Amino acid sequence: MIRQARGFNVVVALLGSTLLAGTNPALEAARDKQDKAALAKLAADYAAAAEKQPKDAAGFYRAAMAWSYFSEVALELRDKPQAKSAAETGIQIAQKAVELDGKNAENHRVLGTLCGQVIPANVLAGMKWGKCAQDEINKAMVLDPKSAQAAMGHGVGNYYLPAALGGSVEQAIKDFEKAIALDGTLAEAHLWRGIALRKANHNAEARKAFERSLQINPQRIWAKQQLEKTPAQ
Repeated sequence: MIRQARGFNVVVALLGSTLLAGTNPALEAARDKQDKAALAKLAADYAAAAEKQPKDAAGFYRAAMAWSYFSEVALELRDKPQAKSAAETGIQIAQKAVELDGKNAENHRVLGTLCGQVIPANVLAGMKWGKCAQDEINKAMVLDPKSAQAAMGHGVGNYYLPAALGGSVEQAIKDFEKAIALDGTLAEAHLWRGIALRKANHNAEARKAFERSLQINPQRIWAKQQLEKTPAQ
C-alpha cells in the first residue's frame, strides 16, 4: 500500500496543476515566486471566506486550491512539515467542496491532489491517503474526460507509480501529451513532460519542453530550476 501511495505522489511540483490558470493572479504570482508567506495569507483568507458561505461549493474549491498551492511550494522549498500541514488543512476543505458538489470534476481533482501532497512529507501517510489520491484523480477523469488538469494529474501518478503496479515513464509522457493536446497553454503539462523526458534520458527534448513551459509562464521559478539542471544532451 505504501508503494502504491508513493506512486500517486501527485504533488511535488504539480502539481502547478492545482489551480486553473488565471483564477487568481495574486495566488498564481505567489506560487510562481515560491512566496510561502503570501500563499499562507491567501489560503487563510480564502478559507475564512468559504466558511462564511457554507453552501457555496465554489468557495471551498477556491480555498482548497490555495492550500494546495501553499503545500506545493513548501515541498519545492523542502519544508515537509509545512507541506503536510497545509495539505491536511486543504483536504478537509476540499472534502466539503465534494460533499456540496460531487459532480464537479475539479472538486475531485483538487481533493486527489491534496491527498497526494501529504505523502512526500510522511511516507507512512501513504497508507491513509494514497488510495484517496488515486481514486479522486480517476473520478475527475471520468467526470470530465476533456480536463487537461486531470490528465496531467494522472500523468504525475504514472510517473511515480512503480512498474510492478502499472506505472511507467512512457505512459506518463503519453498522459502529459494528452493534457497538452487538450490545452496547449497549460504550462505545467509542458513542465512535467520535460521532467518525464529527462528521466527517459531524452535531455534535448526535455529542455525544449521546459523552454515551452517558460514561454507560457516566464515567472515560474520551478520551471527555471528544472531547465537549469537538465544537460543539453
